[in-house]
Amino acid sequence: MTPKRVLVAYGTKHGATAGIAEQIGTSLREDGLDAVVLPADDVDDVRDYDAVVLGGALYAGHWSRKAKRCAERNADSLKHRPVYLFSSGPLDSSAEQQDVPPVPAVAQQMERLGAREHATFGGSVTAQTPGLMARVLVRSGKAGDFRNPERIQSWAHHISAELATLP
Repeated sequence: MTPKRVLVAYGTKHGATAGIAEQIGTSLREDGLDAVVLPADDVDDVRDYDAVVLGGALYAGHWSRKAKRCAERNADSLKHRPVYLFSSGPLDSSAEQQDVPPVPAVAQQMERLGAREHATFGGSVTAQTPGLMARVLVRSGKAGDFRNPERIQSWAHHISAELATLP
């Protein structure tokens, strides 16, 4: 039997969300799934995949435009397969301390697509992150890498386990 094909797509500006998507893809592959990780801009058709994990960075409380457009472009096909959404962005440990609910735009996408669940992971802004806002955050001491690899991997393994129970 061929393994289930899972697309992990992500919308990011500076790469932190791509890192989360790569970790998810690696964990899904460890569980025997055929996981492909792609930028959301590169996803025009999801019909070749049995399930989709779509993530986007949060900027000032808004989900990545790239992730949102990917969801809208593929909405008809996404409605007919298991979909999991994630967000990355809090620049603190809040995503570790509690379940951070999806921002309104993500909650709306969840409903439109019939997504099974959503997870929010900490974001990352460091001295290497380009842009004025990143420099301001670094100078003010509010920068850092708040992504938790163990939590990301655990969520991905949870997805694998759930997909294993589906026909």
